[in-house]
Amino acid sequence: MAQKRKIPQRMCLGCRTNKEKKELIRVVRTPEGAIELDVTGKKPGRGAYICPSVDCLRKAVKGKGLEKSLRRSLPEGIMDMLKDKLEE
Repeated sequence: MAQKRKIPQRMCLGCRTNKEKKELIRVVRTPEGAIELDVTGKKPGRGAYICPSVDCLRKAVKGKGLEKSLRRSLPEGIMDMLKDKLEE
């Protein structure tokens, strides 16, 4: 009998719900210190997960959840850059 594979779960920083890792988008702080959107989920660095919606991104930034998870304060223009990439 075949074993069932465990599906990784992650919590969205905006709406605080657990979802499958594939459904969420990873925001990563690279080893160089840059903050980027990681669609593949494989970039090196410290990651935080959000739903692919602008509302969840807004909640994660407003509640400082993104800053706490990435262990770094967010630069001024990063919110607009992430919002533009999510809307694509």
